[in-house]
Amino acid sequence: MTIDDELFVDLGFSQRSKHGEEICGDAFKYQKNTESGRLVAVLSDGLGSGVKANILSSMTATMALKFETESETQVLHTAEIIMNALPICQVRKISYATFTIVNIGINGTARVIEMGNPEFILFRNDKTITVDSKQMESPKWQNRTIKTYNFKVEAADRLIFFSDGISQAGTGSEVWPLGWNNEGCAEFVEKLIQREPNISSHKLTEEILREALRKEPDFVAGDDMTCVVAYFRHPQKMLLFTGPPFDRDKDAYCAELLANFDGDKVICGGTSAEIIARELNRGMTMDLSRFDAEIPPMSIMEGIDLVTEGIFTLTKTAQYLENFDGVSRDNPAGKLTDILLQNDIIEILMGTRINEAHQDPNLPQDIELRRNIIKRIATALEKLFLKKVNVKYV
Repeated sequence: MTIDDELFVDLGFSQRSKHGEEICGDAFKYQKNTESGRLVAVLSDGLGSGVKANILSSMTATMALKFETESETQVLHTAEIIMNALPICQVRKISYATFTIVNIGINGTARVIEMGNPEFILFRNDKTITVDSKQMESPKWQNRTIKTYNFKVEAADRLIFFSDGISQAGTGSEVWPLGWNNEGCAEFVEKLIQREPNISSHKLTEEILREALRKEPDFVAGDDMTCVVAYFRHPQKMLLFTGPPFDRDKDAYCAELLANFDGDKVICGGTSAEIIARELNRGMTMDLSRFDAEIPPMSIMEGIDLVTEGIFTLTKTAQYLENFDGVSRDNPAGKLTDILLQNDIIEILMGTRINEAHQDPNLPQDIELRRNIIKRIATALEKLFLKKVNVKYV
């Protein structure tokens, strides 16, 4: 998502269920208003864990997305409606789900609303900064304090928020008797972004979650864990070239575009890679250091960030994006998924020459024509990850 035509919101999240539970009791939902350009993201933590907690958190996050929260009165009213609608826990006799709402306008104005969740962390110039808050309490729901924050984001700001499974990681241990807490997380992030100033939101959330797990006994989650990062940055770009051009006279044109592109460069497809290697007079070697039974190996070419096989890798990448679970995979499709999520504007140069090998009815049914797979990838990137995707057919 782009704000003020200069900054892009790189939004990423990672999540783990409590050890022994198949479903996470936290819920994270987000949507972009196509008319106003406003992005709203909600993280909710349901009471307990497992299915009950997931129902509570999912209902809370869904309702919070539907309500406007532009005034103080509406914030309090929204919270009361949510609490009234939640089912009552038969054991504790309460309906409870904490939440954090992040509301970002197209002009860079940000509003954060918290009830019960750990306080968010804002990094600016690689240091945490304090944002003033206002507090409200509902007369109907006692001990439910709501905090609201209003501020303007700047380039390179990182807004980090999480469920208490992160901040309370390690609680009761000898090293972390009171848990990792916000301060411990902030110190870890500060050191990390000093080493990797351009780390993506997706990778940062994974690193935070892994570090939280390291605090836990036996490195397993004692509670549901969810971490979200919104990184406000100038757009990062990549170019993906896949499929030979319909007209062979366009081979040199595609190679020139790739060679001169200012950003990450990816080639998907053996024929596509051979075209670029020939036109740019570059060598290419197969990388056999990693083996995956489902996906052909990658190749290495000077000046290209990633070279993979075509249809199989693209199909698996589409599946990873459509069923995203926040886990990075060490195979060609996982590498492609990571590089797509690390960038904000994805340019896809797709050749339209038909490869007869992919018309074989004996190939797996989920291998689609390249055009349809690219559409799936573009749709997932735009709808699920708020990326800007431009597809050019040659």
